Amino acid sequence: MLLIVGYVIILAASVGTYAVHGSLAALFVPMEYLAIVGLTLGGLVASNSSRKFKAALAALPTIFKPSRYTKVFYVELLAMLFELLSKVRKEGLMSIENDIENPEASPIFSKYPAFLGDHHALEFLTDYLRMMVGGNLNAFELENLMDVEIETHHTEAHAPAHIWAKVGDATPAFGIVVAVMGVVNVMGSVGEPPAVLGKMIGGALVGTFLGILVSYGFVAPIASQLQQRSDEGGKVYDCMKVVLLASMSGYAPQVAVEFGRKVLFSYDRPGFLELEEEIKGRKK
Repeated sequence: MLLIVGYVIILAASVGTYAVHGSLAALFVPMEYLAIVGLTLGGLVASNSSRKFKAALAALPTIFKPSRYTKVFYVELLAMLFELLSKVRKEGLMSIENDIENPEASPIFSKYPAFLGDHHALEFLTDYLRMMVGGNLNAFELENLMDVEIETHHTEAHAPAHIWAKVGDATPAFGIVVAVMGVVNVMGSVGEPPAVLGKMIGGALVGTFLGILVSYGFVAPIASQLQQRSDEGGKVYDCMKVVLLASMSGYAPQVAVEFGRKVLFSYDRPGFLELEEEIKGRKK
């Protein structure tokens, strides 16, 4: 929503203020628009693999949706981890084997639909719980493996933001290309009347205007939004990591989830008493 509001402000501050003292018709040069769009799209296609290109396009709709990683989500995540670890502490690691193998049918996971709907986070958690149940890995080995997987996830999640940032960096240069082509056209028409030449020069400068406006006014905010979304989405893995490692180190479930609470961003982090009340309520 804020992206749309920002776009409206940008258009009002640029095109709107220009309209006060200039003619909007002078900015309407269809071929300049077509050239900018074509060059930008061509650069996007040429500089990425088909997988990266599809990922960059698929990420666009997400910036218009509210983030799922809110305080409510993390309260549920920590409550779920507490419930799982409490079951392990009381009944042993083997007691959660069925929960891990079929989370959708698990009486624990099914109470937390928000987390259950996050396929990647669910897979991360169940994979490491499965290792804890069936393997002989110690906390140090598991931490190293988690770090590598989290880094891989972060790299993949940040890829669309990096791609659109590169597109934004290139668009002003494409605007210059379009402007130069317009100037060349003007130089080939030096015999025309001054009024005609002035119109042609103005049309050529529209290319530079468009390149800079599209880059910093429209593409750069998209890259920034995607960057913020990927940063927010990465915290859930850090949270699960420290909780599981704290549990493996022998800490009680209540203390382990406190480790996880501490790694969250301050604006998403539930208070200690807030989380305690949530856990007590779910026990009842």
